[in-house]
Amino acid sequence: MDSKIATAVTDRKAHSRRKVVLWAVAAALVALLIWQLPGLKAQAEAGSAYGARVGCSCRYVEGRDIGNCERDFVPGMALVSLSDDPETRTVTASVPLLGSASARYVGVSGCLMVLEE
Repeated sequence: MDSKIATAVTDRKAHSRRKVVLWAVAAALVALLIWQLPGLKAQAEAGSAYGARVGCSCRYVEGRDIGNCERDFVPGMALVSLSDDPETRTVTASVPLLGSASARYVGVSGCLMVLEE
């Protein structure tokens, strides 16, 4: 009977240790994400601005379909998506939850970035 009790106590301690380790790993991952978030946001904003400029030039200077314009992106821009507003001749590129930017076609000047206020 004593060995069963000892085994149960050992199992509870092992389970408790696993919980502590899992919580520590989760806390470390959250801390890493918080630490890296400003850099990730800056990269997303830069990628969005690049995507908007390339997408606008593709759509309104070259006259291609917006769905075809993502082919012009450099490798590593898989999270950047494009949307088109034909009325204002504006292309918006965005990275979900992190950033977006727009570029507008203004005729002979080509595509210019739309500054957010």
